[in-house]
Amino acid sequence: MNESLLELRNATYALVVGLGRAPTSTEVAAELRRTTGEVLGGWRQLHDAHALVLNGAGDELRMANPFSAVPTAYRVHCAGRWWYGNCAWDAFGIGAALSRPARVECSCPDCGEAMGWEVEGAAVEPSGALFHCLLPAARWWDDIVFT
Repeated sequence: MNESLLELRNATYALVVGLGRAPTSTEVAAELRRTTGEVLGGWRQLHDAHALVLNGAGDELRMANPFSAVPTAYRVHCAGRWWYGNCAWDAFGIGAALSRPARVECSCPDCGEAMGWEVEGAAVEPSGALFHCLLPAARWWDDIVFT
């Protein structure tokens, strides 16, 4: 990844954390003093490199892993805000990404029972929970939104 794309990726992620939501291409362009077209072109390259995920039109962020730009079943309270994880895996990664304790909440996809965990560093309470991935990791990027 070249320096320009790295700067774009880092600025995009910094704005996700600072704003508590996905930034627009206009916001990122203003932050980096670039044009919106340059940001969108760079985002497309980052999307192709699996460094972030764009919506179907390719003009807005869908995922800046582990953060989801759209509501999901995986809510995380961390650093005084509520976030959405793209999946169970990403939900547990939000606290790690922010280096802060987190509360992960979701419901069991099988029975609908509410579930929640307190996460601090490598410690998870209650312990012993498992989650099942429908696809092997090697196939996640075949359709990352579905996965």
